[in-house]
Amino acid sequence: MKRIMRRSYLVLFVALAFFGGICFLAFRVVTQSSTWIQHPYNGHALASDGLASAGEITDRSGTKIAYNEDGQRRYHDDEATRRALMHVVGDKSMQVTTSIQNMYRAELTGYNFLLGMGLPSSLKSNRDVQLTVDSDACKAAYEALGDHKGACVVYNYKTGEVLVSVSSPTYDPENAPSYEEIEDSEWYDGVYLDNVLSSTYTPGSTFKIITAAAAIENIPDIFEREFECDGSIEIGGNPINCTDAHSKYGKISFEEAFAHSCNVVFAQLAIEIGPEKMKETAEKMGFNSDKVRMSGIPIAKSYYNADGADENTLAWTGIGQGFGDYEDRANPLRMAMIAGAVANGGRAVSPFIVEDDGSLADKLGIDKNKDGDTDMLKPSTATQLQKLMKAAAVYYDSSYGIKVGDLPFCAKTGTAERGDGKAETAWFVGYSEDANHPYAFAIVVEEGGSGATAAAPVADAAVSALVS
Repeated sequence: MKRIMRRSYLVLFVALAFFGGICFLAFRVVTQSSTWIQHPYNGHALASDGLASAGEITDRSGTKIAYNEDGQRRYHDDEATRRALMHVVGDKSMQVTTSIQNMYRAELTGYNFLLGMGLPSSLKSNRDVQLTVDSDACKAAYEALGDHKGACVVYNYKTGEVLVSVSSPTYDPENAPSYEEIEDSEWYDGVYLDNVLSSTYTPGSTFKIITAAAAIENIPDIFEREFECDGSIEIGGNPINCTDAHSKYGKISFEEAFAHSCNVVFAQLAIEIGPEKMKETAEKMGFNSDKVRMSGIPIAKSYYNADGADENTLAWTGIGQGFGDYEDRANPLRMAMIAGAVANGGRAVSPFIVEDDGSLADKLGIDKNKDGDTDMLKPSTATQLQKLMKAAAVYYDSSYGIKVGDLPFCAKTGTAERGDGKAETAWFVGYSEDANHPYAFAIVVEEGGSGATAAAPVADAAVSALVS
């Protein structure tokens, strides 16, 4: 009898496990079938009724940037514009996994859960997708990047619309290089990666925005302090120099230290703030989180770690030059969101790039496109950071003649050591103060050297195109 009972329990367990598996499979089929059918390795979808029957992709003004003609997938008429938008739109190879033609392939092809892609064209739902990007501004940013690898992103910090998203290296989707050409050319290294969304870089002095926020919230008299800068300071037996080793600012205020990007002051501040508060502030501003998406498209996680760091290492992280296990890494879109949060009183508006995917939800005005907005900073902290970034912008204008579309702006440059014998990575992060053009931006130029001379002109080109 006991043997029969044991066997009965075993049979019951197997039956329940089988039933649970069937239910799980059914759930996955319902929720994931459109993703499976559109997978780039599905040769049937690609060859038979893939992009050859896909809907149009247009920019914010309705300009066609991907469409069908004579059974072929075609792209914008201008080659520079095609190159600028390649990572956003994608191409028929489906190798840019974050592109619209990959992520929204089901919507573009009119895939139906019950009938697959076999539904007659006359019965298919609206398959066109309108984006928030401005194709002319993307072209301007691409041309300003020139022969450099890097990224440029501009987004509206009030609405969340991504207006410019450009990644380099890139190629012409109408004349894509072969796999052999890509493998044999150093220029094409990482070409399938959208640097705006999927890459992280050492942030350099742009991380001082985070360190400054931590100082404001944890050192009550920070704006009354006076610091001493002799161009270099020894911490933990190792020297930390100012950006220009010959710069000796002497007595300097917190605001002046930020504007001049004084490593000596910010290294000391990181130590005074301590690893726990530094990490806490960084995480409030989105580091170490992979939760944010742009219209359902994942954004690479930005990293900051100070756990167990000695004073010298902590000092380096505070100036955006951490190394080894304590290496600072920042994503361009994340940095644009941080700049937007400063401009927006501490609240970071979630970015999105798909204006209308032709779905019923869009027709009914249901916002399924965005994650929730995030309170990154106290309003009072944001106000103080605005003053710091404004002081920096005034300094950049007077010293380098930096302009951003002739709009009043606040910003922070960055120059990040690469450590591989190549020139530094240049950054420019900030926002426009113009209420009619509430743009936050982040530009990265690999091997660009100075953020003021390499990255800032890209921001100017992109924003100038947006306001023209």
